[in-house]
Amino acid sequence: MGAGAPGSGVEGEVRPRRGRCSGCLATHVLLPVTCLARRADAVAVIGEAVGLAAGGLGARRVAVAVGRAPATVRGWLGRLAGRAVRLRAALAVRLRAVAVDPRVPEVDGGLLAGLVALVVAVRDAAAGRWALPTLSAWELVSFVTAGGLLLPAFLPEAINTSPRLAG
Repeated sequence: MGAGAPGSGVEGEVRPRRGRCSGCLATHVLLPVTCLARRADAVAVIGEAVGLAAGGLGARRVAVAVGRAPATVRGWLGRLAGRAVRLRAALAVRLRAVAVDPRVPEVDGGLLAGLVALVVAVRDAAAGRWALPTLSAWELVSFVTAGGLLLPAFLPEAINTSPRLAG
């Protein structure tokens, strides 16, 4: 688990700083890849929970293992299960974009197991192509989804951050 932010009090919990723009008077938060938007827990904690659930543990046992409330863990897992098919498709596109010879991993064990295998495959492909020695698989997912992995309105199809070229 990652270390919490100063003053957060809980291991793996984060509390990013906010700043008000003097031009537009809006509050802005720039999240590091160790965070997901609107989540107090580090992406490493959430990723560990997803990995344990993909391995067959139930939400209560996962909650005990990561030191979080069962309702919190059920929320993470439910949100990911609801969008796992679309998220896997979006990550498969990313795998194809970064891998020299992409192979989407075939996994028995359900949607979350397939999602975890694809997350690891994308991270491994990206690490093989670029120097990413300290970027974990779930930090890469946080980066690719712009921190929106667990947002209510997040659509995996929207993770492309560059516009399409005309023509």
